[in-house]
Amino acid sequence: MFKKKPILNGLILNTNTMSSIENLNDKATKLAFDKRVISATQQLYPYVKHRLYIGESTGILPKKMYTSSGIIDESIAQYYESGYNIDSDVDAIKLMLFKYVSTYLESLFKKEAYHKNTLSTHDILEEELDELEEHYTIDGDWDFIMNEELNDISYKQDPKHKHLFLYDDYANSVLSAFEMEDLTSNKSKELLGSLYSWLPLNVSNIIDLLVFGKLSFEEISKIKNIEVKRVEFIYEEVKKQFKDHLD
Repeated sequence: MFKKKPILNGLILNTNTMSSIENLNDKATKLAFDKRVISATQQLYPYVKHRLYIGESTGILPKKMYTSSGIIDESIAQYYESGYNIDSDVDAIKLMLFKYVSTYLESLFKKEAYHKNTLSTHDILEEELDELEEHYTIDGDWDFIMNEELNDISYKQDPKHKHLFLYDDYANSVLSAFEMEDLTSNKSKELLGSLYSWLPLNVSNIIDLLVFGKLSFEEISKIKNIEVKRVEFIYEEVKKQFKDHLD
């Protein structure tokens, strides 16, 4: 008995025709996925741009050596090379790309940290944390570990630490996230600069994921592999300390 060949719109399809249709479907699926990746990357640019600005302004990164597009392209390449679900929607792709780009930036900051000062990086970080009088430790992988709380973030100036200047669009974004849109005084912008001068990089990174990445607490917790309540605590404590120093 002969098998009937598949029929599409009244046409009998031979094996070659079916193979061609499958190839076209595969290409269409891949093209649709690539478009979703491109769409997801748009949210990365403000975040990466600001992290690079912080890195350059604090002297950790050499000026104009790295670009946001270059870092994002590298992160996209890592995403494709590591394997992916071609059926992922834009939100799922976005979270994965943020995870890759955040990890890439952390590694970059560590690698280039010797530009910050003639002191060793470990000494610099230990000194900054001591001056902040915070309860932090640094583990063997160079990660900041918060103990019980962020107690009192110091905004005093010191010649050893570069004071940052946040441009209006950056400052307004942070003030909006802190629910302080009505504050446009020079003092608030000056304190924002001090905030980024003194916050440990891992803490300011979480703030930037929220402010410039426009991610939710839940999304940040997935990217950083920490509890949602920890992300919320960091945000609330940094906001509180900033407000206290405005009074």
